[in-house]
Amino acid sequence: MKKDKPLLTTVMPPINRAGWPFIAIFTAIALFAAWLWEPLGWAGAILTLWCTYFFRDPDRVTPVRAGLVISPADGVIQSVGPAEAPMDLKLEGALNRISVFMNVFDVHVNRIPMTGSVEEVQYRPGKFVNASLDKASQLNERQSIRLKTESGAEIGIVQIAGLVARRIKCDVEPGQVMLAGERFGLIRFGSRVDVYLPANIPALVAPGQRAVAGETVIADFQAQEVPRQGKVR
Repeated sequence: MKKDKPLLTTVMPPINRAGWPFIAIFTAIALFAAWLWEPLGWAGAILTLWCTYFFRDPDRVTPVRAGLVISPADGVIQSVGPAEAPMDLKLEGALNRISVFMNVFDVHVNRIPMTGSVEEVQYRPGKFVNASLDKASQLNERQSIRLKTESGAEIGIVQIAGLVARRIKCDVEPGQVMLAGERFGLIRFGSRVDVYLPANIPALVAPGQRAVAGETVIADFQAQEVPRQGKVR
């Protein structure tokens, strides 16, 4: 039987190790600001708490049925539909793209959407325009991953930097086998992740819907339905 998590872990989830250097810097600045002038110290303390909150890294419960595509990021489904993949992915043919936009308050640890082997990882420098714009997928700094799934199909995952994001961290390498829901990197400090699927794979989410990395099913290779629509209520 799985034990319940301690309450402290639920309220205060673990911090991603990539965040500790930043938390230390924010703490040092806050202490120095407090030494200069107490009100500045309180402002620094608030920023330090936000930095700690930004790098939180909670565990997630990932659906494990074959064919499911899991959201790679926390955030809002920004767009769903046909799109041309960046050349970095080397994916041919018609593709269906699902974009997840992360704001500065979302968890920024990214997760693999399907179990498979990493075929290629490509980094491309670029601009830092608003990640919510469609052109960001081609113009912005990005990290592209081509993944070969257990069924033999290939999908693409692209981490895209945005206005305030200035660092993409990707921890996978070609040849590495990853499980759906496993952590593979993060983006500092707010951006988006795109998933490219074969055109015949319908999206099970609609623009405006919130997704949870490692948990929300965004598509299904076994689904026999039309792409879902959504309404604000």
